[in-house]
Amino acid sequence: MSTQAPQRIALVTGGSRGIGAAIARRLARDGFAVAINYASSAAQADALARDIQQAGGRAAAVRADVSRAEDVRAMFDQVEAELGPIDVLVNSAGILDVKPLAETSDELFDRTFAINTRGTFNTLREAAARLADGGAIINVSSTTVALNLPGYSVYIASKAAVESLTQVFARELRGRRITVNAVAPGPVATELFMKGKSAELIEHYAKLPPLERLGQPDDISGVVSFLASPDAGWVNGQVLRANGGIA
Repeated sequence: MSTQAPQRIALVTGGSRGIGAAIARRLARDGFAVAINYASSAAQADALARDIQQAGGRAAAVRADVSRAEDVRAMFDQVEAELGPIDVLVNSAGILDVKPLAETSDELFDRTFAINTRGTFNTLREAAARLADGGAIINVSSTTVALNLPGYSVYIASKAAVESLTQVFARELRGRRITVNAVAPGPVATELFMKGKSAELIEHYAKLPPLERLGQPDDISGVVSFLASPDAGWVNGQVLRANGGIA
């Protein structure tokens, strides 16, 4: 008599909207129980969890400010209590505020690194002790790291640090059978990307890739699905630039 393998658990930070929400939906369709982390979008996170549950899946909305280590510890505690030990961690929480370097305030610099970089650091450090052996970590970076776009200096610096953390952490988890990779989206049609951009600028970005369109959140969730699956078991310490060929 065969026994069914236990359901795998995924935690998606910044999972209430945009790319994070698409990732949570895709992993739920892949059979994961999904913890949807949010900092302030409680209604959206709760609605997404209900959608997954109504489709027959397991999901929980979990509030935490990933820039705060104590919040991250409590988030792992809550996910383990409600769903079980975490197998897959997806770091999708992030902010983007475009300013020339000379016009970037101390507050914007600190906030960008607190969420994009320290947030990833905090979850990786917690995952080192608590992620199940044989699991997977996927950090969300950005193709802007390869493009060096004017106005994106602090954002790029925060995401370049995430890529370095990814590559080093993959080596530090030797012997655990945990893969650590990053996906670096190009321009994706989300609220975060569209904010503050004119229709002409959005069209400009849409024409840059040889595929001549903006990415969609599901384009990125499909890549994360692959990196979280056994098919990607030999992919480790890599940055996958999912950008339609823009760079």
